[in-house]
Amino acid sequence: MINLQEKLNIDQELVDRARQASQDIADGVQVHIDENTTTSVERTVARLFGIDGIDDEEIPLPNVVVDQVFKSDELDKGIAYWIGNAVLETGESPQKIAEKVAEGNLNLTELKEHELAEVKDAIEDLAKKGVESIADNRRKRDELQEETPTGPKPWLYVIVATGNIYEDLKQAKAAAREGADIVAVIRSTAQSLLDYVPYGATTEGFGGTYATQENFRIMREGLDEVGKEEGRYIQLVNYCSGLCMPEIAAMGAFERLDMMLNDSMYGILFRDINMKRTFIDQYFSRMINAYAGVIINTGEDNYLTTADAVEEAHTVLASQFINEELGLRSGLKPEQLGLGHAFEMDPSIEDGFLMEVAQAQMIRQIFPDAPLKYMPPTKYMSGDIFKGHVMDGMFNLASIMTGQGIQLLGMLTEAIHTPFIQDRALAIENAQYVFNNARHLGDEIMFKPDGKIQARADKVLRETTEMLEEIADEGLMQALEDGMFADISRPQTGGKGADGVVKKGENYYNPFLDLFREGLDI
Repeated sequence: MINLQEKLNIDQELVDRARQASQDIADGVQVHIDENTTTSVERTVARLFGIDGIDDEEIPLPNVVVDQVFKSDELDKGIAYWIGNAVLETGESPQKIAEKVAEGNLNLTELKEHELAEVKDAIEDLAKKGVESIADNRRKRDELQEETPTGPKPWLYVIVATGNIYEDLKQAKAAAREGADIVAVIRSTAQSLLDYVPYGATTEGFGGTYATQENFRIMREGLDEVGKEEGRYIQLVNYCSGLCMPEIAAMGAFERLDMMLNDSMYGILFRDINMKRTFIDQYFSRMINAYAGVIINTGEDNYLTTADAVEEAHTVLASQFINEELGLRSGLKPEQLGLGHAFEMDPSIEDGFLMEVAQAQMIRQIFPDAPLKYMPPTKYMSGDIFKGHVMDGMFNLASIMTGQGIQLLGMLTEAIHTPFIQDRALAIENAQYVFNNARHLGDEIMFKPDGKIQARADKVLRETTEMLEEIADEGLMQALEDGMFADISRPQTGGKGADGVVKKGENYYNPFLDLFREGLDI
């Protein structure tokens, strides 16, 4: 942990005010979360009971089961009630029940209804079985990391994005052998807008590869093989966001993914997904990630692709405070909060590097236990690969100076094409060179009390606190409608997936909420 008094002089009173405002903001959001569920949360419950596969029209069985109940206006009881009721009536497993629903031989809402207490008794052990399989994977990860530890931080993070899981696997293995600590499989373009999760291994994604449970399994198995060869545990990342956020969290937990991109507001701002649905989905998805021991990555770095890094830096820090508070309420520990930010200063600005160091150092000190996710320059990459490589080197220097945790490597061919294997190799070599030569630079330097770096940090923290207190007064949903983040405005009642929000009934039942809370002590 960094000694706060030896680096920037952070005004603790402002930090305390910012955290108090974030708690007030989260209180308002939590009321909405507790009162409602969503079709995607209920599909996740079905998956946690072991329901998987597709019907004759290739519709995932969790969708088939939940849609049947949803269309009957009975989802307010929770899909767990209807699955448990069917178990009592038929004596079949949840998977067999789902298959009969898909065949048209069973309507869950037409069966004799049993008392909730009876239903709970019937499926409590099945729910515990699903949770225990996730716990087993967490223990397996711990064992593997004990045998073959992860590399030193900042972890080197690279992406693969061919669209074909088998080609992705080849590139992922090559990157790991070159020195990558983390491999992220970029999702196929617009998968976040699909209200279902594709099934099986896929080979035809566009701009990335579909996130499916089978694809997770294939990549996890392959990276485990390389990890044993290299004597270093290779971490696997995917995207737990969009309309199927909690479902993907569950699938990742079943297949032992290590990190998930899982932001509380990214889908609202950058994919126009309904905010009321997103806040509910992110809560349950983060609860699953917390229980699975997954590190989440938040998306504040994206704000600076649409807003100016000099003028809007405080919005990044404000969002980090909010993501922290919402994450902690879901059971995530500080060491699971990969809060995001980005090296997106206009390179033509005088002393832009100093302002960047101020931001990175301030965030490091405010969130001392978080494995911060630092994103490379993209907005001002021009296609000049030589200049781009230097910019990436400066980014790497800022990271090692300020003790970042997760380093998404910059590519010299950014803005030209999807990176080749050799582009990734150069990115890894760039980071390794800078990290090795400046490994303890941060321990050797101090900042002038009246210098530009300190002044920049003071300004951003003050603006952040004022912004959070304003949001606490008006509510986060109104702030999003007002366009306070990323210069993007979203209506509270608009966006994709709004019809998937369901108000919970008096006897709503989701056994996994209690099981996860009990396991996470929240």
